[in-house]
Amino acid sequence: MQMRDADTYRETDFMTGHDLAPSPAQIQSFITDGFVRIDDAFPRALADAGRAILWAETGCDRHNRDTWTRPVIRLGGYSDAPFREASNTARLHAAYDGLVGPGRWVPPQGLGTFPVRFPSDEPPGDDGWHIDVSFALERDDPADFLSYRANLVSRGRALLMLFLFSDVGEADAPTRIRKGSHRDIARRLAGAGADGMTLGELAANGFAESARRDEVLATGPAGTVYLCHPFLVHAAQPHRGTEPRFMAQPPLYPRGAFSLEGAREGLAPVERAIVEALDADRA
Repeated sequence: MQMRDADTYRETDFMTGHDLAPSPAQIQSFITDGFVRIDDAFPRALADAGRAILWAETGCDRHNRDTWTRPVIRLGGYSDAPFREASNTARLHAAYDGLVGPGRWVPPQGLGTFPVRFPSDEPPGDDGWHIDVSFALERDDPADFLSYRANLVSRGRALLMLFLFSDVGEADAPTRIRKGSHRDIARRLAGAGADGMTLGELAANGFAESARRDEVLATGPAGTVYLCHPFLVHAAQPHRGTEPRFMAQPPLYPRGAFSLEGAREGLAPVERAIVEALDADRA
């Protein structure tokens, strides 16, 4: 390795993939609670560069609040270098391996939809409880997002991910998370077979089975990432802070299907969470 001044070395120069991987406590928290927070998942410089791109896309002037006329502007499908690099750091690759399994996920080619939330007294209109669904059948209407589906083996999605591209405090419209709610959804999907259930079917009861769960806010400085079980129930909320919130919410795509068979210790944490939820239901 070429020698450099001591103060130019990065933390990852001295760390192996094992050092960067989620700890046993983090993995158990993911299985039980349905998410893990990864601090310093990507550099603030990438967040700043990505945010500059997104500001231009909003059509708003960051220095003129009179142009911030809507509570939320949805921007989608970004594969610029800051977004590709942010989603593929060594720390995140180690986390993907730790939660989904080595070789069982597709490296992100960028980041998907950014719901940019602005301070506003106007209701955002998209703050209901839900899970992110992943596939549709031929008979489903592709224009109706309520007809998209999830099934017990989470076809088409290995993780839900929340990438914070701005500092997010409690007043800055952090995503609300129902801690442990992935276990409730696993139980609902258990009898639905390969076709699973549509979002409309899952939402018919307002996700009442998870209403008793404690609520956690996805706060943190820019560069923080929440890696969530695909069945985790979550919701947006109005922005009561002072600066817009920039966050991406892409899926991590699986390479192959989940397996819920075999010894529990042989399952990836994302699979174990489902099996343990079903086992608890049978107990």
